[in-house]
Amino acid sequence: MANVLIVGAGGVGQVVAHKCAQVEDVFENITLASRTKSKCDKIAAMLPRKINTAEVDADNVKEMVALINKVKPDMVINVALPYQDLHIMDACLETGVHYLDTANYEPPEEAKFEYKWQWAYQEKFEKAGLMALLGSGFDPGVTSVFTAYAKKHHFDRIKTLDIIDCNAGDHGLPFATNFNPEINIREITANGRYWENGEWITTKPLEEKREFDFPAGIGEKDIYLLYHEELESLSKHFPEIERARFWMTFGASYLKHLEVLQNVGMTSIEPVKFQGQEIVPIQFLKALLPDPASLGPLTKGKTCIGNIVHGTKDGEDKVYYVYNICDHQECYKEVKSQAISYTTGVPAMIGAKMMLEGKWMKPGVWNLEQLDPDPFMHDLNQYGLPWQETWLDKPFQ
Repeated sequence: MANVLIVGAGGVGQVVAHKCAQVEDVFENITLASRTKSKCDKIAAMLPRKINTAEVDADNVKEMVALINKVKPDMVINVALPYQDLHIMDACLETGVHYLDTANYEPPEEAKFEYKWQWAYQEKFEKAGLMALLGSGFDPGVTSVFTAYAKKHHFDRIKTLDIIDCNAGDHGLPFATNFNPEINIREITANGRYWENGEWITTKPLEEKREFDFPAGIGEKDIYLLYHEELESLSKHFPEIERARFWMTFGASYLKHLEVLQNVGMTSIEPVKFQGQEIVPIQFLKALLPDPASLGPLTKGKTCIGNIVHGTKDGEDKVYYVYNICDHQECYKEVKSQAISYTTGVPAMIGAKMMLEGKWMKPGVWNLEQLDPDPFMHDLNQYGLPWQETWLDKPFQ
């Protein structure tokens, strides 16, 4: 039985706390910490058993170290902001505890996320005998495990990989983001990028568009090419892949609102002077938009996230589709959250469980596709994210 510290009390933190509390034989003691302790207390009051709560500024390494030394966790589950990853990793190294996150580091002053900053910690964690698991959400995370599972069981060689993320849910609001608005909008308004023949190809934001017919009655939706962090790690750890892309659905209304906000400068990350104070427009916009954690009771519909893998097995061309369908209302019934937070929070719990049970425990810094996919795939079925697989007639173009 283990003692864990969860940092972050947003929508994902709420799901992680719920799911860890459900698995008492692994997560014996749980502490939920955030800059705002009242958020932690509110989540704690929802849970089926008692957990501890605490206040901490995750940007402050000294505060994190002091809290870790007080709680004495076996590991830290970081579901705070990506800006805070390195600070929390530093605190884990100083105190000798294992680390897990769901999204890679992104510098606050630049809309650019990549793994180089965290991969640079490999030697430090290895020498300390500690493990850092990077990107244990859905995408990245489950999509990385899907790729490893496909390679292990169905392919001798992967030629192309398309990760397709659909949120067919409807919250009825004019405009809202499904996770942290600042991170979400920075991601969508950045240039698209994909891996092809050993190099990165850059596109304009949302320039590449396709249609895809999703299962489970979702039907045809427009999908747009984005850059997503797992493309970097998957193209590194599966160098055989000739092309890797990431696609996401967006509705026309969402894109129109985003276009207007961009045109008036509200998505900018550059500070501006306003009434004698310096503000960052996108951070001000975040304060105006609905909190993603509040969307749970409003959202109806499903998500569908999965991988289309094209490759060869015994010399024969094959196309494999593995995916999960998640229902927003079912998620709300279970953990008072919408499916976007649920699909990130459940894999964070499972990744922590893999580490604490010793199934994935080894010193260093690791992405999920570097580890045995089978126990993780088993637990997806056990803890709320069952996956389905099928064979397709042709590769996705």
